Amino acid sequence: MLATSKVLASAATATRRRTATSAAAAMSTSTSTSAATAAASASPSSGPIGKDGRHKIKQPREEWREGIYDHNNEPMVKRRDGSYQPIDKLRGFLNYERNPEPYRKPLERLMDWEELNPTEADEEKHSEIERKVQAARCMDCGTPFCQTETGCPVNNLIPEWNSLIYNGQWADAIDRLHKTNNFPEFTGRVCPAPCEGACVAGLVDGPVTIKNIEYSIVDRAWNDGLIQPRIVKDRTGMTVAVVGSGPAGLATADQLNQMGHKVTVYERADRIGGLLMYGIPNMKLEKETVDRRVNLLREEGIEFVTNADIGRNVDVNELRANYDALALTVGATKPRDLPVPGRDFKGVHFAMEFLTKNQKRLLMTKEGTLESQWDKDTFITAAGKDVIVIGGGDTGTDCIGTSMRHRCKSVTNFELMPQPPMERAPDNPWPQWPRVFGVDYGHAEVQAVFGKDPRVYSVMTKEFIGDNDGNLKGLVTQDVEITAKGPRAIEGSEREWPADLVVLSMGFVSPEDYISQELGLDLDQRNNIHAVYGDYRTSIEGVFAGGDCRRGQSLVVWAIHEGRGVADSCDAYLRQKREDEVAAGSSAAGGAFANLSSISPNI
Repeated sequence: MLATSKVLASAATATRRRTATSAAAAMSTSTSTSAATAAASASPSSGPIGKDGRHKIKQPREEWREGIYDHNNEPMVKRRDGSYQPIDKLRGFLNYERNPEPYRKPLERLMDWEELNPTEADEEKHSEIERKVQAARCMDCGTPFCQTETGCPVNNLIPEWNSLIYNGQWADAIDRLHKTNNFPEFTGRVCPAPCEGACVAGLVDGPVTIKNIEYSIVDRAWNDGLIQPRIVKDRTGMTVAVVGSGPAGLATADQLNQMGHKVTVYERADRIGGLLMYGIPNMKLEKETVDRRVNLLREEGIEFVTNADIGRNVDVNELRANYDALALTVGATKPRDLPVPGRDFKGVHFAMEFLTKNQKRLLMTKEGTLESQWDKDTFITAAGKDVIVIGGGDTGTDCIGTSMRHRCKSVTNFELMPQPPMERAPDNPWPQWPRVFGVDYGHAEVQAVFGKDPRVYSVMTKEFIGDNDGNLKGLVTQDVEITAKGPRAIEGSEREWPADLVVLSMGFVSPEDYISQELGLDLDQRNNIHAVYGDYRTSIEGVFAGGDCRRGQSLVVWAIHEGRGVADSCDAYLRQKREDEVAAGSSAAGGAFANLSSISPNI
């Protein structure tokens, strides 16, 4: 913990120094630009990416020749061949290098809980010129695999909005982005970008920085006031209850509301957002970003009810009786456990328990309610502790990053599988998701503070070790090898590790079953709610299911895709139901008038 504090203290000093010199740097912009240009000219063999992390440029005034000026105020950009030319999209993927926008520096971002992505004031933030350069790398493929089933699950119109950004048409770009994705500010931050894994440019070079471009489109749209409430004018008179307010539930509600149905979303937690609110830490997705979208949906007519645990404090059958349709988007929240000796020692926790309690504490701190509402006896802290995170993936990385911000003494990450290769293996061809070695934000932070990667591969936990008071003090592992029958422990490879806190981040097995049991829903072989993909109807009429509770644990972007599908299927059901009711009403009315006519000829 002392070493961590010293490193972070030096980072704080560096940050203050950079702030103090920013004004002087701003005053000397033209001088430094000229100096950089001269240096680039003196070193024609240097690459196109400058020390500032952007493509090198020359200002237009340096391109005047013989009194002729083409009236183009855009700087010339250095290409791979060393020449400075106007930005060109025709051969952009050949002329320019992939240059993703970096996160804030590890030692700086560890000082706070703010988002990893740089703000406009940060030197890491890409300029509009660099965004145009990166958009120019899009090949506008005849078959854009980035938006097919191997790439983006919501089928984002990626080549279209890349072209619009290249042409500076930001308002049109957000319109195209919203055509397929309800919440690009979420996916642009937390999605692992399968679209980039399927990018055709990635066959021979780095893929297009699709995720960065998506993020910049939606953030600029919010800042420019381009995202406004869409008030529905015509209502169908049909009502829908959506259970669960994660990405699938919000997407379902958004689509159904715009279709004209009256939608009410029920959430068992005290805030709307599901895993977006409590499952993804603040540094990855700022909660004001979630609240901003939820407030927009509320303005558009969606009603939200919190602290409503359907099946427990709200009768699900009563809910079904009061609405024309019921959509279940409750997620897969039953975590995979590790049933080994010592599992019950104090200090072993599930990842969502750890992350949720931390996020609640942060929110109460911001709102000034921490002292009155915080239960410190149940809070899980990593401060000053040897932390072991069992399981990789995004959630494991989030637990690492959270532990680092708690100022842990050490952090180690166990992974059952062997270390991935640096490049695609023969059995992992394009356009599949590349199963290759990568360094996520949490790994980089541990590397910056402790000088080594936290991951230990091909290892499994054999038992937990505790003291006489039932407190965790360590664990024992065995090395494993992967065989045709699965992982096999290697005898004699036992190792003991010190640990005060162990976080189990091994995924989720299924949704909790109390709603499905109450309704009598059919389940699949993995105990997910059974509903055919593309139809989303459950075994009970008028009840639909989508997202992780139907397909199993997956990505936010898949949840949005399924939420949109649930809405389409539910809408078709509601419209047919309304037609049937109207037809039945007309038939009944006709029969009544016929009887009256027989009694009184004057009618």
